[in-house]
Amino acid sequence: MNIFGAMRLPRSVLFGAGQRRAIGQVTASLGKRALICTDARLSADPEFATMLADLASAGVEVHVYDQTQPDLPVESILECVEQVRGFTADVVLGIGGGSCMDLSKVVAVLLAHGGRISDYYGEFKVPGPVLPLVAVPTTSGTGSEVTPVAVVSDNELGAKVGIASPYLIPMAAICDPELTVTCPRGLTACSGSDAMTHAVEAYTALARPIDAMLTQEHVFVGKNALSDHFAKLAVKSVWDSLKAAYDDGSDIAAREQLMLGALAAGCAFGTAGTAAAHALQYPVGNLTHTAHGDGVAALLPYVMQFNRPAAVTAFAELARVVGLGAPGDDEDVLSQLFIDGIADLFASVGIPTSLKQLGLAEDMQDYVAENGLKAQRLIKNNPRPLDLDAMRSITAAAYAGDRSMLLDGVNLNLQKA
Repeated sequence: MNIFGAMRLPRSVLFGAGQRRAIGQVTASLGKRALICTDARLSADPEFATMLADLASAGVEVHVYDQTQPDLPVESILECVEQVRGFTADVVLGIGGGSCMDLSKVVAVLLAHGGRISDYYGEFKVPGPVLPLVAVPTTSGTGSEVTPVAVVSDNELGAKVGIASPYLIPMAAICDPELTVTCPRGLTACSGSDAMTHAVEAYTALARPIDAMLTQEHVFVGKNALSDHFAKLAVKSVWDSLKAAYDDGSDIAAREQLMLGALAAGCAFGTAGTAAAHALQYPVGNLTHTAHGDGVAALLPYVMQFNRPAAVTAFAELARVVGLGAPGDDEDVLSQLFIDGIADLFASVGIPTSLKQLGLAEDMQDYVAENGLKAQRLIKNNPRPLDLDAMRSITAAAYAGDRSMLLDGVNLNLQKA
């Protein structure tokens, strides 16, 4: 059997307590005029003032944009670009959660190449290098600090849209778990469950035929030997730490493991990609105005149940990674144990257990299925083939909160991938 692996990562990844103190020197090595993209809550934090002092001592002049909005509406990106035009930044920092880091990516594209945001929707639309990026996550979830993707909300299209290009990968990622200690419980649950979803979908992504042009023609290339390594690390780390960090935010050991898991999950899906849970969350998020992490995590157990016929071995392997099952259990048993375990873990930290709980209107189920199917860069990654009937079956089960509706594939006649 031929082994294929692919990774796209930052030039430098720093992980560990206290690593935020390297922000000044790391930034100064890339530029002397830094735009910082953050949000109002973080900009008022005393730790943020310490970061600014560190940048100043390293000889870096800064402009702070602290009005980042959740889900990154296009209008807020344009506001940031207009505000900073006269500053002539030569490096961009994203400090905060996923929206702050994604804002830094899109702004770095626009400052380097101009044009409209919509010019870059899809894969490989960014024509060349962007302003150097430094990513400093303050949550443990999105993995944006190491990925080639930014997601924006386009109100004209009524949809969330991805911009995917290797040029969006930050030059440096500085991951300091001490920055996550003050994360509220809800945000800890939402972001950590997002990380687990990234890891599971990356590990079970469709493995594509090996071809030298695969990485040149696709940003997400599917399951491979290198992404699997990071996905397993992520699953184990998040499994061991999510509930503990949720229960006690000051538990630094749990915070370290959770951030390590989020980072590893980003490394995994940044190359392998995600799949149906993410595709379906886009329309769900637009309709319910709920957090991305809550949406993908609410959907994941149902997507896993649907995918099980095509991913029995992968789910069984992950069950063994987290220590589920008895020594004599076969793959069928282990795979179901892992799906049940993920559902139980998410429920234990307050993740909604159905689309109804998430606030989706009953008559919008078909809309979600139809619009989720449009995210082809994600749909093509799913280990089991997806058509409209398949998407409807997942959405119906997720709305009802009943995974048993998917146990036999319900009239879909789809075979293992």
